[in-house]
Amino acid sequence: MKRVVCDTNVILSGMLWNGAPRQVLARIEQGKHNLFTSRVLLEELDRVLRYSKFITIFGKAGLGRRDVLRWMVRNSTIVMAKPLDRPVVLADPSDDCVLACAVSASAEAVVSGDKHLLAIHSFRGIPILTTGRFLAVR
Repeated sequence: MKRVVCDTNVILSGMLWNGAPRQVLARIEQGKHNLFTSRVLLEELDRVLRYSKFITIFGKAGLGRRDVLRWMVRNSTIVMAKPLDRPVVLADPSDDCVLACAVSASAEAVVSGDKHLLAIHSFRGIPILTTGRFLAVR
């Protein structure tokens, strides 16, 4: 069972569409992996879910912001993520919160579709993987 941190884009994609992101979330629901998140990541998810385009998209799927947040709280462990000592994702420093959560959770993988995070490949020994690669590695 792997300890994982999923970026917001993986959560949103997995909730909305079939494919690799949904398979990652299904494995978490089945207890095959332990999902970790942080207050900062939950706040980011909440903020993104308030964007009008996501209100519309999730509404068409029969889901609301609270449904997604409840899923996260029910299926993840919230850690107190210690901020990183220095910026790591220079192209988008806001992505550092994902890495901070992964380090604090002693994660075995970060799962993301974010090009800035994926460009790093790994951080402190934690691989940063696409959903497809994560599913292939098991």
